[in-house]
Amino acid sequence: MHPDYKLLIFDWDGTLADSIGRIVEAMHVASDRSGFARCDDFAVKGIIGLGLPEAIRTLYPHISDAELVDFRQHYADHYIALEAEPSPLFAGVVQSLEAFRREGYHLAVATGKARRGLDRVLKAHGWEDYFDITRAADETASKPHPLMLEQILAHCEVHPEQALMVGDSSFDLLMARNAGMASVAVSYGAQSLEALQAYEPRLSIDSFPQLHAWLSQRGN
Repeated sequence: MHPDYKLLIFDWDGTLADSIGRIVEAMHVASDRSGFARCDDFAVKGIIGLGLPEAIRTLYPHISDAELVDFRQHYADHYIALEAEPSPLFAGVVQSLEAFRREGYHLAVATGKARRGLDRVLKAHGWEDYFDITRAADETASKPHPLMLEQILAHCEVHPEQALMVGDSSFDLLMARNAGMASVAVSYGAQSLEALQAYEPRLSIDSFPQLHAWLSQRGN
């Protein structure tokens, strides 16, 4: 185990699971069905990580409350259909998480998903009880507010400086900064590494196993 870190916290979409393309497609379909002009792929990727209501309002600031309800339903209907077979985990995720567990790290998930969606994918992977704690956007504050990280820290009885937040979006890294926590940026998710570097991550990785290699090297 790395001498400085006891708790590893992971975003889900774009960090553990290769689901960004499906999120973009579902947002486009929801826009069509709701009568809104599509935002381009870059704009949609830019809101991934937020809770769904916050994401939609960021893309469509003038949407009414009633329109938001319908838009969310259209998004959910299409995304759940796409997820009949869950998005695959990125290469090396399973092996790396197993190694982290063997080495004694606390593991957690902090996601912009809703609890129902997170529970669905955890069950699909047989991970209902895999993580020490998971937090979803609709049961706490949406990223980049630090509340979900603060709740994870409290549950694991770990100080912020003993934890790493691993994510693919500016919201992940800003949330970590807001919680007084170091972060790791992944280059293969929703946002470019160039955009993420502005938040001064402790490490940038191009594949998930690089995180384990770095922590192992630091721990020796």
